Amino acid sequence: MTTLPRSATPFDRPVTTGAVVERHEILAPTSRLTRATRRRIVAVIDPVWATDNDDPSDHTRAPLETIRRAAELLTARLRSGEMISATPNGRLLLQLRREDRAARPVRLQEMAYFALEVLDRLHRADGVVDLGVGWAPITRKQDPEAAARAAADAAAESLRQRDLQPRQDGVHAPSRNPRISGWTAGRQVLWATVGSVALPFLAMVGLYQVGIDVSTPLYWALVVSLGITALTIWAEVSHSFTPPVMPPAPDGPPPRATAVIAAYLPNESDTILETLEHFVAHEYDGGLQVVLAYNSPVDLPVESELLALERAHEQLTVLKVHDSTSKAQNVNAALRVATGEFIGIFDADHHPADGSFERAWRWIADGHDVVQGHCVIRNGADSALARLVAVEFEQIYAVAHPGRASLHGFGIFGGSNGYWRANALERIRLRGSYLTEDIEASMRTLGAGGSIVNDPGLVSFELAPDTVGALWKQRMRWAQGWFQVSVRHLWPLLRNPHMTARQRIGLTYLMGWREVYPWISLAAWPLLGFLAWRDGGLDMGTPLFVLITLFVMVSGPLQTLAAYRLAAPSVRRHKRWFVTAALLNLLVYTEAKNLVNRVAHLKQLRGEHQWVVTPRTAPSTGSSTPDSDHLEVAA
Repeated sequence: MTTLPRSATPFDRPVTTGAVVERHEILAPTSRLTRATRRRIVAVIDPVWATDNDDPSDHTRAPLETIRRAAELLTARLRSGEMISATPNGRLLLQLRREDRAARPVRLQEMAYFALEVLDRLHRADGVVDLGVGWAPITRKQDPEAAARAAADAAAESLRQRDLQPRQDGVHAPSRNPRISGWTAGRQVLWATVGSVALPFLAMVGLYQVGIDVSTPLYWALVVSLGITALTIWAEVSHSFTPPVMPPAPDGPPPRATAVIAAYLPNESDTILETLEHFVAHEYDGGLQVVLAYNSPVDLPVESELLALERAHEQLTVLKVHDSTSKAQNVNAALRVATGEFIGIFDADHHPADGSFERAWRWIADGHDVVQGHCVIRNGADSALARLVAVEFEQIYAVAHPGRASLHGFGIFGGSNGYWRANALERIRLRGSYLTEDIEASMRTLGAGGSIVNDPGLVSFELAPDTVGALWKQRMRWAQGWFQVSVRHLWPLLRNPHMTARQRIGLTYLMGWREVYPWISLAAWPLLGFLAWRDGGLDMGTPLFVLITLFVMVSGPLQTLAAYRLAAPSVRRHKRWFVTAALLNLLVYTEAKNLVNRVAHLKQLRGEHQWVVTPRTAPSTGSSTPDSDHLEVAA
């Protein structure tokens, strides 16, 4: 049994010349701010261990002697002139060189992971170890003492998030809080539609007036772009028909497993009881622990029902995470009570199919760190919108994800119906600072040399958003979160020695081209407008029109046809849903999704990072009971 490889962090480097010093030496005031001092940071690493208390925020600390010994071992990762001290309150205080301007220094993240390994060896206490990691620069306005206070505040926030992520605080910490209103959203939609057509058109006209005609290179760039996208869709569709072969069942009985259900109860109080009843009735030979990790800003009547359900079912643990404001915090808090060798993560509306944990275990036992399953909409009969989303989910989970994994050699964790090796999840954690914490965790797992596999036969049933507004908010969060992750991780992953050439190509398409294409797809309109203005009309027989027609008329329906062939039987039996979805994709839905991506880019660039949960309503009339032939998708 393996976890993420040690080479996931570059800690096996030669010993250098750091030093253990007293606290006052790190915080000694400087008479003048030299260039060397200006490139220094003060960092705080705050290690704690979970206790048996029901409050996830409660913790205990290691003896001071253990912290001092950890400081001595950490000097092997320091460089000349860097210092570390064990403080009387059980923390590690460091002064490090600042080697980059990022808000999360890479070396400090590495140092945190190494500290985790060291402390786990030195202090073998029961429970999960958490680290709060904070830092602040030494500047003219912030001396070492002030930087240490800011770093301690940042470490406290890191500890509340339980995600092992270094955070910055202090007078030089970046902070943007733009005002958000219906008017700002309207302007963003306007810029992403009319503005992104009119401005390029006016630019081409203006350049033409001064003797520069950019239409020809733009024409061929557009032709190549559409061709690349169409060919990639075809390749993914082709590869989706050859999903990975499920490994044989391992010898011996399966181990204990944990299902973590993350919930925000004011939003999901109408669905959570139905979901928990499904989980506690789920059969798994190794024994299934069910953990509901939830947060709520107010007390709710359903909480008493949850406690009653916990008393009635020994395998159920109800964990209220009082200091949580995100799904990521809830999942991270659940790790302190999880007892399974592997952990399934689910949203509050998910109902996994029978045999899911046995199937997931076969992948985990085969050496994979994460296996992502197939999410199927169970309330498609409720509305036309739910039917559209049901088909879209088949395009995503039955075609795009497995096809991409087969084509490019890596899968991704989609946030729910994903199963993690427990020690891998304890190391990676989920980070609530990203709107798509699942995709961000996937990228860090890949960068650490971990293995993520996609299994379309690993089915879980969930609810689709029931209003256009709810769908818009959900997809906006997804699009902006993907953009965040792409900006943060694409370049480091391309430089990562763990990545193969095939994976680098896949990452470039998934995290680079995916972000650029929504703007490129719209470029056809200003180009066509310019050609009509310049030439007094359009030649409808040009290769551009032929390619656009083939792309729109063939690629989309091809993906829908593949989704129909590979869909879960409960969705595939509704042929009319697929026909309607193909027409809507052709006419409006594909462009609507591109619009969402363009608006999400504008929101991110403006500094809007508002988390909006997907509204949930009362339990659907849709069934989560799979058809008798549901395992057909595993073939």
